[in-house]
Amino acid sequence: MSFALSFKEFENLIKSMRDGRNSDITLFIFKNGKVIVISKPWYKEGLYRAPSGGWKPEESLEEAALREAYEETGTKIKLQRYILRIEVTFSYKHKDILWTSHIFTACYLSGKLQPIDKREIKEVKLLSLEELSSLKPVLLKTDSGGLAYRADLTEKAIEEIKKL
Repeated sequence: MSFALSFKEFENLIKSMRDGRNSDITLFIFKNGKVIVISKPWYKEGLYRAPSGGWKPEESLEEAALREAYEETGTKIKLQRYILRIEVTFSYKHKDILWTSHIFTACYLSGKLQPIDKREIKEVKLLSLEELSSLKPVLLKTDSGGLAYRADLTEKAIEEIKKL
């Protein structure tokens, strides 16, 4: 996959890589047949996506997934399956950054659906896979390369989940 980013998105990605990160973990956490989703403070009302976050070099994939799930959703989870590895190139003008997303399914164990990192996450809620899938046009209307990537990643993940 390849996505063009705005200057601000590209700069934010570079900042996130200062500690050696070049990957993220995305989680499709199931609770009562629905998926736990998050909304960021700068998202338009009604815009949600699967929780995700950077994989720190000193962490295992599992440690990063458990940490991100708790920070973004307030929940403890159990990883179920590693369903996708997506290699992506993010670009701005003639500069490229290679990035990898590791996508997991997980099941909810405990915790109240609320963000711990309230600076990064404004809301946590449950959506069906169909409701989450229906947000793709909303994500694409934002003119954000990062959200266009999240839309495509979500679509591919849902395709894999439906095969399980």
